[in-house]
Amino acid sequence: MKRPLLFLDVDGPLNPYAAKPERRPAGYTTLRVPHEISKDYVGISLRRRPLRVWLNPAHGRALLQLDYELCWATTWMGDANRWIAPVLGLPELPFVDFGDALLQERPDGVHWKTGPLVDYAEGRPFAWVDDEQSTLDEAHVAAHHRGPGLLHHVNPRIGLGEDDFQRLAEFSRSLEPPRASS
Repeated sequence: MKRPLLFLDVDGPLNPYAAKPERRPAGYTTLRVPHEISKDYVGISLRRRPLRVWLNPAHGRALLQLDYELCWATTWMGDANRWIAPVLGLPELPFVDFGDALLQERPDGVHWKTGPLVDYAEGRPFAWVDDEQSTLDEAHVAAHHRGPGLLHHVNPRIGLGEDDFQRLAEFSRSLEPPRASS
């Protein structure tokens, strides 16, 4: 059986962008993404300064220790492999190509990532760490996904923490078949 997928958003879980701008969180390093790249992610082509991204290199090791197949689920898409993965010490990861759904609001209030993630998973168990899911997304996953799914909200002021890693590990363990008693 394949390991469950772990869909990783960058901004919020890995980059606590909502933290106080003048106070980089302990353990984080600052990455400056050039304007040519950053303008695509903020949706504003007039941005002149590089995008500031805070990343904690220890997160890469912690993610690799989890029993998941890691997959980017971010507006960074494949560029996460160029900019984010090296800082975290992650290998090149697959990514969800959101195509026409990218940043397109849905009239039903479901997050624009939710449908593409369910489609990508194709019934395979998954956990999704993000800072933007809601109960509407949970209901959508429950109604349209054939396997177990965990939508795990991460506070964008704090980013991933020990409690988040513990919750992800618990979910993964819950998917293991029970062992036969002897």
